[in-house]
Amino acid sequence: MAEKKKRRFGRIRKLPSGRYQARYPGPDGIDRPAPDTFATQKDAERWLVLKEAEILAGDWIDPDAGQVTFADYARAWIDERPNLRPRTVELYDYLFRLHLKPTFGDRAIADIKDAHVRRWRKTLLDEGVSAVTVAKAYRLLKTIFNTAVDDMLIRRNPCRIKGGGQETSPERPVLTVPQVYAVADAIEPRFRALVLLATFGSLRWGELTALRRKDLNLDTGTVRVERQLIRIPGQGLVFTPPKSAAGKRTIVIPKLIVKDLRAHLRDFAQDGDDGLLFVGPDDGPLWNSNFNRRFWAKALTKAGVPKVHFHDLRHTGNTLAASTGASLRELMDRMGHSSTRAAIIYQHATDERRHQVAKQLDSLARGQLKSGSGTQRARKSAKAD
Repeated sequence: MAEKKKRRFGRIRKLPSGRYQARYPGPDGIDRPAPDTFATQKDAERWLVLKEAEILAGDWIDPDAGQVTFADYARAWIDERPNLRPRTVELYDYLFRLHLKPTFGDRAIADIKDAHVRRWRKTLLDEGVSAVTVAKAYRLLKTIFNTAVDDMLIRRNPCRIKGGGQETSPERPVLTVPQVYAVADAIEPRFRALVLLATFGSLRWGELTALRRKDLNLDTGTVRVERQLIRIPGQGLVFTPPKSAAGKRTIVIPKLIVKDLRAHLRDFAQDGDDGLLFVGPDDGPLWNSNFNRRFWAKALTKAGVPKVHFHDLRHTGNTLAASTGASLRELMDRMGHSSTRAAIIYQHATDERRHQVAKQLDSLARGQLKSGSGTQRARKSAKAD
């Protein structure tokens, strides 16, 4: 017959197997067993002492609460996020559907452990999913579990891979100014100004395609960014605010491209102050996919420029701006970033170039010193003078 022992908190009984079971009254009034049995009575007593301390400290977690499936919890998490931009919702939906749900969807939140997360991440990388996508999926998973911890569904976040959410994107190509103009010359005339403004204004595709006539002031040489045009599944192209508050900005453009912009306003922009600055041959808003397929790829081939993305024009413009010695704050304002991360990357790139120049100068000087005494040459030169 099983033995029972009365205690001030909880109960312990010896099972027919010889192991010990501990039970305790939860704060919710439900009598609950420990998740495991114990080899000795002392082990069971120690567990009850810790459980009582946990309850008194307000750290107790209902073991049944974490039994909600990850799919249900994550879906609700995405739907309940306030103020998420449409593109962010689209990204979360994509990551959840393709990379999180297949592995974790049917598991209870409380049953997902560190090893499961490590195995999932390695599997994605082994299957050829890009490191950038895996990092984004990992960050989303970690954020969802952070909320589960706050909701007291689990005690700790199982996403504990050091650097798991860090993106290591490959270096984006930078075009030379002659290459930019080669593309501008090769592309359909109605998109020449689009190429130039993307580069020398450091503008995103969505910002460019949302510009109106009234956003462009060629007398002052400025462009005002107040919105973006993005594609939302099920809705098509939609005008929305910029990605962040910093995205609303006024950009000063170089005089070099003013003449091209004037010609564009005259020949291709929609009429009226609210008319779109850049439109397709049908006089409607530009679709990124159509533009890339019908015009961009052909222009690159015709110009003899290596395959690059349209977004690399913005990267080129940012690099050119950084090379002028612009401050961190000036780069952030021009790029429309609220954090210093991206601006620091561009500053770092120009710093690397400065170090490269210094290294080449060092090599040149060392080479000349090896071929003869620099001091003796200098003296001979002075005597000759």
